[in-house]
Amino acid sequence: MENSSEDYRIQSFDVDTQKLLKTALKDPSSVDLEMVSNIIVDQSLKDPLFSKEAGRICYTIVQGEAKQNNGTVFRRHLLNRLQQEFKEREEMRKRSLQEWVGYVTFICNVFDYLKVNNMSMVALVLPVYECLMRLAEPDALLNEEEVDCLVLQLHRIGEQLEKVNSQRMDELFFLLRDGFLLQEGLTSMARLLLLEILEFRAGGWMLSSTAHKYYYSEIAD
Repeated sequence: MENSSEDYRIQSFDVDTQKLLKTALKDPSSVDLEMVSNIIVDQSLKDPLFSKEAGRICYTIVQGEAKQNNGTVFRRHLLNRLQQEFKEREEMRKRSLQEWVGYVTFICNVFDYLKVNNMSMVALVLPVYECLMRLAEPDALLNEEEVDCLVLQLHRIGEQLEKVNSQRMDELFFLLRDGFLLQEGLTSMARLLLLEILEFRAGGWMLSSTAHKYYYSEIAD
């Protein structure tokens, strides 16, 4: 079943951009794919809801281009732009927490959706881990928005990431455990989220039904 353009949340763009994105989704080789990749990244940095959906758009364009002419133009431009933003991530975080959280959400979303021969894209493993490690630093753990982002991404791609590099995942969870046990000034919500993700991984990337009820009733309260 094909996704409608509304499923991809592109109705928030102006008419011309919507038209460009709709064409890219159906006939990628007929449009400027560098421009398309920039539009998608720019919007992901501005719009938290879009950043959660953007991986699916990228996946559809990549698949469409591969079917048309075995091309990888869009993927190349997308990875270049992600790398460029990654190099400036600390400046981005200082400038705008919303942009930073949008970037992390987007790059993790792309990691989740884009595969090469059904394998995770090696080029994204290091930057994704570096972003998650940054969210586990003491100053970020004091910010609920960053903790929430970290936990959401680990729920989504933690198991995949661990399969690619389990040592880095161990390092990340050492930071999270130390943060939970030693960090002063954590909010009660941040503490609850950290405890939940520690238990989630310890349970083989799943929660028992009892634990699920406990955490999610607490979060709802």
